[in-house]
Amino acid sequence: MPSTTLRTLDLNLLKVFDVVMAERSLTRAAHLLSITQPAVSNSLRRLREALADELLVRKGRTLEPTARAQELWPTVRDMLQRLQDVLAPNVFEPASANTMFVLTMADATAAELMPPLVELITAQAPGVSLRVVPLTTRDPRRLLDDGHADLAIGNFPAAMSDLAARTQAGEASLFHHHRLFQGEYVCVMRRGHPLAKGPFTLRRYCEARHMLVSFSGRAHGFIDEALSAMGRSRRVVLTVNQFFTAGKIVAHSDLLTVLPRHFVNVTGFADQLVLRELPFVPPAIQVDALWHRRQNSSSAHTWLRTQVISLAAQAFGTR
Repeated sequence: MPSTTLRTLDLNLLKVFDVVMAERSLTRAAHLLSITQPAVSNSLRRLREALADELLVRKGRTLEPTARAQELWPTVRDMLQRLQDVLAPNVFEPASANTMFVLTMADATAAELMPPLVELITAQAPGVSLRVVPLTTRDPRRLLDDGHADLAIGNFPAAMSDLAARTQAGEASLFHHHRLFQGEYVCVMRRGHPLAKGPFTLRRYCEARHMLVSFSGRAHGFIDEALSAMGRSRRVVLTVNQFFTAGKIVAHSDLLTVLPRHFVNVTGFADQLVLRELPFVPPAIQVDALWHRRQNSSSAHTWLRTQVISLAAQAFGTR
């Protein structure tokens, strides 16, 4: 953007742009900004004229960003957050805050963490709201960079390896993380399944019919990678994207699946299931909280992270 435009640009337009990009709705943006929808439309029009780009184009009921908007948004959001931190550092007061946080995690993790988190927020921060969105990837950095989530919780091996490599190389990273717990996975089947009793050998396991929980939709997961390293394979006949769905299907079929051990007890139908140790040593599954560096100094985000880390320690025995 030319410097002459920067000198004359109303920076309030960037705040409107940020909220509209996050919500993809003029109505919701107006509500969050506490202004009228025509005022949002007018601000967006002025910014379009200043930048000579449509920025957001209506497609059906949603607003789709242009390539220019996608390019600008991470920088604008980062700048606004840094400016907010400078102008009003350490101002987050849970009892009076009306902040909204967006978290992304698997349903098994949410089933364990969200009930106590909701209870805590109800007691300490009644004006705070949470939005939990499905985790659909093993690398949520794009979601965090684009501002679609404030905090991601899950097993992110590629992201963690990259962050570790950057740290060792002395390079700055756009992301921060905290190890929450190590997941323990078990083989789950219905009561009365032919494999519920007797020797549970690797051969019998591989010869069975399997269901895989895959957030991305790929029919190949960490269990398959472990089997492949041993020169073995299994037949995955069904792929779903939720642990709860997998548990319900297993309870009424002869399929086997692999679930987090802690999750089985909160399904509500644990009495219909049999848990058996896997007939091989599965890889360790580390569950991390991951967030963008622009959130690192935010007092609101720091408060949220502290609560999540504390609740994870209580639930999973980590410190």
